[in-house]
Amino acid sequence: MSLPENTVYIGSKPTMNYVLAAVTQFNAGVKEVTVKARGRAICKAVDVAEILRHRFVPDATVKIVNIDTEAVSTHDGGTTNVSSIEIILQR
Repeated sequence: MSLPENTVYIGSKPTMNYVLAAVTQFNAGVKEVTVKARGRAICKAVDVAEILRHRFVPDATVKIVNIDTEAVSTHDGGTTNVSSIEIILQR
């Protein structure tokens, strides 16, 4: 499975690492960058998008924000709901 190059997946690294990844994508000529996160990383994804728009790429705008809830299997055989967000930024 190949990952799309213009997608930044948010995890446990510092926020600025993800901002830098998105800035690098825009500087490479990509017109749209997607920021994706699940669970507790959602607030970091919003921070990444806002830092990117206000400090590094002022001409970037939020095109679409998608939210979803996924049922994820747990180790004990049950399921739990995990929220996710996808923020598409365009230049």
